[in-house]
Amino acid sequence: MNIFDDFHARIAAILDRIAADGRLPSLDHVRFVVEPPKDPTLGDLASNAAMVFAKEAKPHFASPRELAVEIGYALAQSPDVAATEVAGPGFINIRLKPEMFTQVLRAVLHDPLNFGRVAKSRSRALQGKVNVEYVSANPTGPMHVGHGRGAVFGDALANLLAFSGCAVTREYYINDAGAQVDVLARSVFLRYREALGEAITIPEGLYPGDYLKPVGGALAKAHGAALVGKPESDWLPIVRAAAIDAMMEMIRGDLAALNITHETFFSERALHAEKDGVSAIDAAIDWLRAKGLVYEGRLPPPKGQLPDDWEDREQTLFRSTLFGDDVDRALKKSDGSPTYFAADIAYHKDKIDRGFDTLVDVWGADHGGYVKRMTAAVAALSDKRVTLDVKLCQLVKLMRAGEPVKMSKRAGDFVTLREVVDEVGVDAVRFMMLYRKNDAPLDFDLAKVIEQSKDNPVFYVQYAHARGKSALRQALAAFPDMDLSAVSLAEADLTLLADDGELALAKMIAQYPRVIEAAAAAHEPHRVAFYLHELSSVFHSHWNRGKDQPHLRFVKSEERELTIARVALVSSLTIVLGSGLRLLGVSAPDEMR
Repeated sequence: MNIFDDFHARIAAILDRIAADGRLPSLDHVRFVVEPPKDPTLGDLASNAAMVFAKEAKPHFASPRELAVEIGYALAQSPDVAATEVAGPGFINIRLKPEMFTQVLRAVLHDPLNFGRVAKSRSRALQGKVNVEYVSANPTGPMHVGHGRGAVFGDALANLLAFSGCAVTREYYINDAGAQVDVLARSVFLRYREALGEAITIPEGLYPGDYLKPVGGALAKAHGAALVGKPESDWLPIVRAAAIDAMMEMIRGDLAALNITHETFFSERALHAEKDGVSAIDAAIDWLRAKGLVYEGRLPPPKGQLPDDWEDREQTLFRSTLFGDDVDRALKKSDGSPTYFAADIAYHKDKIDRGFDTLVDVWGADHGGYVKRMTAAVAALSDKRVTLDVKLCQLVKLMRAGEPVKMSKRAGDFVTLREVVDEVGVDAVRFMMLYRKNDAPLDFDLAKVIEQSKDNPVFYVQYAHARGKSALRQALAAFPDMDLSAVSLAEADLTLLADDGELALAKMIAQYPRVIEAAAAAHEPHRVAFYLHELSSVFHSHWNRGKDQPHLRFVKSEERELTIARVALVSSLTIVLGSGLRLLGVSAPDEMR
């Protein structure tokens, strides 16, 4: 049950009736919203419908306020509406009767696994097939905490989209072509020689981490000394393939430590492979050329100081400016090989050809300058049918009790994600990575995230769930024959929930379906983390009131029916907290010690 959707439909029906009278044209109902008012003292719901349709309302309505009054009057006739009020130039505030919120609690209890799930959304973002590509770290070593932020963000977003009715594919793009994997192979070859007993020195520019030693050892076991003395052109493909496989196995293990899996792993190298003399990259460029979107020309020099490698030459260019980019973009390097952008075009064309309606790419913050060109490419490749949403994840600054943490025992020059997970646990990593918007910098303090205090958000939310479960155990101790099943609690006399704190909790629970839909449509899972923290705060506040005012406690051993009603409220709370935590990939403990 989504009361915001319910009242959106009611207002839409009122607007349709006015249109049927000839006083409004047919309207696009997606344009207006029903949401909680910024000031909760103004009511339970607010709508901007009259403001949005101010232009269409003329000449039959002299002002948006006049239309708002008519909508408000019609809403006020509903038996579950206590009052409506028009504020300012035409905002409609709606105050609901308590019975509306008891209906929400019954909806939670009747279908605990599906409360909040989006059955059918008006948002285009929540329709059709969605590809979420995330992590996509270069396969050159273990994941670091920066990779972890994108991994957690992408995984939580995929959970959220699936819960909201989308057909979701979780994808990892393996950057296994280009110079960085050759550097990896040369680094591993040194470790291979080391495993054979040779003393080595790792020159600057190669990867020094000890994590490559087992890869070198495996090569030594498999090939003996057969690769030593061969020209690089002979051993490089062998070592590179083994190194990439080993690194991807390591990365999968790092992701598994965070409970993250992908359905699809897509190899960049596959885009370069030729079939009948044509690669997927060549085919994508030819496709765009046939559309008149590729030409041979010259680019203007970059603004400011020219880069050392700038060349004023004729190039193969994509007309990205036709799709909102600042300049057209090169598709081939001076040696005739494809640019990284050309490979990315081919990759995204493959996604579009697989039938996805929405593409979400989760990138690091350093790729911000790449967004416009890729958005333009997807628009061109899909004739503007497919939407690309690039989510940039800002850097993570790792701290310990306020002091920076810089070095890793394993990687040598950075802290690995696995080290962080092993130290503070999966729940702390996942929740805290989501307790900031993805494009905001994140200070991750290894000491703070394991504190058992109200200042630690993950503890605060998990403790709310555990506290709720303890209330259910207390009720069973007071009334051993009480049926605590959700279906039984749904039949409780919920009119007994009359205290302001109880109603405030029920009202917060009622917001959950709206939060889910809005977070999924905006591709912003942090909204769920924020909501869970706010819901926990309302619960903890009411719990603490019961310490000072015994009549507000959830379990009253002398009042069975009141206890059942309050237990139904607490059970609804734990259901919603558990649901939200599952979407974030965080556990919901029944007890905390």
